[in-house]
Amino acid sequence: MSLTLFSSPGCHLCEQAEDLVDYLGLPFQVVDITSDVELVRLYGVRIPVLKRSDGSELGWPFDAFDVERFSA
Repeated sequence: MSLTLFSSPGCHLCEQAEDLVDYLGLPFQVVDITSDVELVRLYGVRIPVLKRSDGSELGWPFDAFDVERFSA
C-alpha cells in the first residue's frame, strides 16, 4: 500500500516523520502542502500526516509501531 506524507519545509516534526518512515523502509512520497491552498486548509495545523491509498490518515504524533500497523 502506498503512503503519502503531507509536510512543509522547515517543519521539524515533518522531518522526524519522514526519517521514521524512511527508516522503516516503506515506500512513500512527500507532498509539500504549501504549494496548494486546499492542502494548507486541510493539513496546515495537522502536519505531519500520513495517508494511505485507501484514504485513511494517521496524524502526528506516531511512532514506528503505529506506522507499521497503519501500513499493514
